[in-house]
Amino acid sequence: MARKYDLKRRAERQEATRRRIVEVTVALHESVGVAATTITEIAERAGVGRLTVYRHFPDQQALLTACTSHYYEQHPSPDPASWQDMSDPTERLGRALASVYVYFGETEGMLTRAEQGAPSIPVLAELMVPRAVLWAGMCDGLAAAWADDPSSPVAVVRRAAIGHALAFSTWRSLTRDQGLTDRLAIDLMLATVRCTVWTSRHPACPEPRLGAAPLAGVVIGVAAGVGAAVGVGAR
Repeated sequence: MARKYDLKRRAERQEATRRRIVEVTVALHESVGVAATTITEIAERAGVGRLTVYRHFPDQQALLTACTSHYYEQHPSPDPASWQDMSDPTERLGRALASVYVYFGETEGMLTRAEQGAPSIPVLAELMVPRAVLWAGMCDGLAAAWADDPSSPVAVVRRAAIGHALAFSTWRSLTRDQGLTDRLAIDLMLATVRCTVWTSRHPACPEPRLGAAPLAGVVIGVAAGVGAAVGVGAR
């Protein structure tokens, strides 16, 4: 009986050590990136020896796989079920973008480091594939809400615009580089989707005059929102 108790306690300690190593490694990946994270620093922060780290994770594949699973458990991707029952395609897209942009805001540090590291770290690039597949499926599902033939020029253009709106790089550019709020960024992306479709249906037409295409009014609204946010025109 005592032996079983000792084995149980030992297994619990090992699991606690493993979890601590993973948590420390995730924190390092988020702050300095995968490439700059060393086994020595992981061991020091986790309060264990280097051999202990290797005993639990003999190679980079094992360690990064465990870290990726842990991070996704803590930060699950947006659930399409929260918007797929909405009947209006544009409202559905707006709800999806709201969820996705909140997710980007919460995971910005890790996503930025992962995108920086993936080109030079094959294991990391491989582990990011399922997320890319998930995002592609999300895009396809949102695009399918419109009734167009998926192979038609209008549908192809719309799907490209939706994919652009769902991209982390797009969110980062609009909110971090251009200073838009998530709400204004969403409004601009919804307008972009509508405008690209209008353009694909009128390829021979000159650039629409102000008010002639759906984009104009929304851009004016976005600009007004930015102005109000920074106090432009205030007296």
